[in-house]
Amino acid sequence: MTTPPAIRPSEPAAPDDDQRDVALHRWRVLRPHLEDGVPLAAAARTAGVPMRTAQRWLATHRAGGLAGLARHPRSDRGRRRVQPELELLIEGLALRRPAPTRAVIHRQVSEVAADHGWASPGYRTVCDIVAALDPALVCLGTEGAKRYSEVFELVHRREADAPNEIWQADDTELDLWVRTPTGEPARPWLTVILDDHSRAVAAHGVVLDAPNTMNTALVLRRAIWRKTEPGWQVCGIPEVFYTDHGSDFTSRHLEQVAAELNIRLVTSLPGRPRGRGKVERFFDMINTMCLAGLPGYAPRGTPDRAEQAQLTLPDLHEAIGRFITTTYHQRVHSETRQPPHARWIAGGFLPRMPDSLEQLDLLLLTVAKPRKIHPDGVHLFGLRYLDPTLTAYVGEQVTVRYDPRDLAEIRLFHDGAFLARAICPEMAGTTISLREILAARRRHRRDLTATLTARRATVDELMTLRAGPAPIPADPGPTPLEANRGRAAHQLKLYAQE
Repeated sequence: MTTPPAIRPSEPAAPDDDQRDVALHRWRVLRPHLEDGVPLAAAARTAGVPMRTAQRWLATHRAGGLAGLARHPRSDRGRRRVQPELELLIEGLALRRPAPTRAVIHRQVSEVAADHGWASPGYRTVCDIVAALDPALVCLGTEGAKRYSEVFELVHRREADAPNEIWQADDTELDLWVRTPTGEPARPWLTVILDDHSRAVAAHGVVLDAPNTMNTALVLRRAIWRKTEPGWQVCGIPEVFYTDHGSDFTSRHLEQVAAELNIRLVTSLPGRPRGRGKVERFFDMINTMCLAGLPGYAPRGTPDRAEQAQLTLPDLHEAIGRFITTTYHQRVHSETRQPPHARWIAGGFLPRMPDSLEQLDLLLLTVAKPRKIHPDGVHLFGLRYLDPTLTAYVGEQVTVRYDPRDLAEIRLFHDGAFLARAICPEMAGTTISLREILAARRRHRRDLTATLTARRATVDELMTLRAGPAPIPADPGPTPLEANRGRAAHQLKLYAQE
């Protein structure tokens, strides 16, 4: 059995303010006796202090002066009269997962103490030992390493030094009901790209389905290209694109686009969303300052208000965009002390832009599986797409790229090169006439016929030179069967001959 180490006596600590007040109070009780010669009993009676207490104070003052009148803490303060093994047992039980109650710990410790013949600690002693444990140790033991890292680990909060140095992106399901094209209520998803330095919003997107690579590429495309909204100048190619570990941000398509535009992709560790509090704060502002005033707003925990849904998805997209440009971008940020949009344009910043919109469309267009060009066009999503150029490529394999926001038109690539823009006549405002299709077919057939005639002429010429002149066969005359057929043909009476 180990014994606790002896506590060495130390020098008395300097009295704090409370101890000094106690010393002054006791001095005021003793002052008439010490300075004016008033009997101690009279001075104690006047102050309402027992005679024995006044005598003790007087002896303490004579031994230590004013400092001796202060109330000193107990010499055994902080030490518990508990067996060291029991104290360790109490702490170990309190750090179990799930954490047991104090009563359970007290019962188990009392049983162990009885088995070893030790004095059982009281319930209050057990509570004091558990309460004195380090909160970080308790969190690590009872809630796990993940919760400990979120609450107690030191985090270096990095902030970009210039606009477009770091962009952050995240998704959230909004606390709002909207009307789908079929009239059904649904909760939309919001994707936001935020500039880390200025806190300005580079772009946002609202969709009905869960976040995916297609929607993320569309939002990133809008963030990079110049805005059509007046007063929204945030654009350009970021140096770093920081996201979480969601599948929509870690796709191969987005990785290829980032490589082409020289963007460094950085993702947080799964389950550890460090550094994205700026986007989360923007989401809170959207909920409280924008969505709260719209019909169909239903925060988590409130009764379902799906029947109040009135807005369509374009209406919601426009409302959020209006809030960003007129309110959020003009509001002074509490950390930067500047409006987000003004901070982004400060200093005449010139963003890095893509070479052309066609290059940037790689972010907008998603790559589908190879498609075959059929005689009636390209089939995609149950639709049929036509273009006169396709008449020369019937039977060929092509790669289809399309804008998911507008399926009336697709782009076709053949052997890595742009081929044509094909249009769905049922969805597009401009249709392709049958005359154009027939004219393109005739032109292509004439070209094929001319090529075929030239190839046949070459073969006939070469084969004739090689074999020499062909002999002229003698006419054997008609066979009996052919003669009979000819007579039968003249003897039959056909409608065409009448």
